[in-house]
Amino acid sequence: MANVVRAALVQSEWTGDIESMVEKNADYARNAANQGAQILCFQEIFNAPYFCNKQENSYLETAEAVPDGPTVTRMMALAKETEMAIIVPLFEKEDSGFFYNTAAVIERDGSYLGMYRKTHIPHVEGFWEKFYFRPGNLGYPVFDTSVGRIGVYICYDRHFPEGWRALGLEGAKIVFNPSATTRGHSQYIWQLEQPAAAVANEYFVGAINRVGTEDLVDTDYYGSSYFVNPRGEMVGDVASDTQDEVVVRDLEMDMIDQVRAHWAFYRDRRPDAYAGLTAP
Repeated sequence: MANVVRAALVQSEWTGDIESMVEKNADYARNAANQGAQILCFQEIFNAPYFCNKQENSYLETAEAVPDGPTVTRMMALAKETEMAIIVPLFEKEDSGFFYNTAAVIERDGSYLGMYRKTHIPHVEGFWEKFYFRPGNLGYPVFDTSVGRIGVYICYDRHFPEGWRALGLEGAKIVFNPSATTRGHSQYIWQLEQPAAAVANEYFVGAINRVGTEDLVDTDYYGSSYFVNPRGEMVGDVASDTQDEVVVRDLEMDMIDQVRAHWAFYRDRRPDAYAGLTAP
């Protein structure tokens, strides 16, 4: 019997308020579950606009506790309802008053498995993230889910190969990369970086980007979400660059062992030769 995971991604346009955005995405998750999806990931800070092209304290009020805040609590109930594992990227406020760009991971029975906090924080025109987010401090956790070991690597993280490799070394078989990136900024490399990471690390990658133009300046998100296999091949079509879409794809997990037998990258690594990479 084939070892197949049916996985899903959701790309969606900002509705104008958090309540309706959460409800819309919950409906998309139910749609994916009705198609047989076993695991799903939303886009970066899925329940809010991508506000980091401004530096305004008012957006700090949208941050929530994880896992006890309203959105994750609601998603835990949704996971149990749909019997589908769910990755929930959102703006986190820690009790101590620190803020993070975070993804909560929820199992299909509604239990909270843990979180990943975005490690690499940009601070350039249109992406003033250091104004809001503290760099992640949890390393690169891998989560044991009902579909196997999965990892999360958020948006700007994807430009840094070290985290992709760390997730592979910890046993990740699928890595989700929720993002919010604009047409003129990164579209030319969107279908290069994640396939290259999938090949180099010999696992599946789910790349998610939001769509539409939000109320903030210079926002033109191009969607184009997709799954890519360990050979660097798209699994089915790439999603629309303008419209909401639920991407549901069958991932043939046996391909991982086949590729790793053919390209023995993990066996042939030379950690003893890499000390200079972490030198100050």
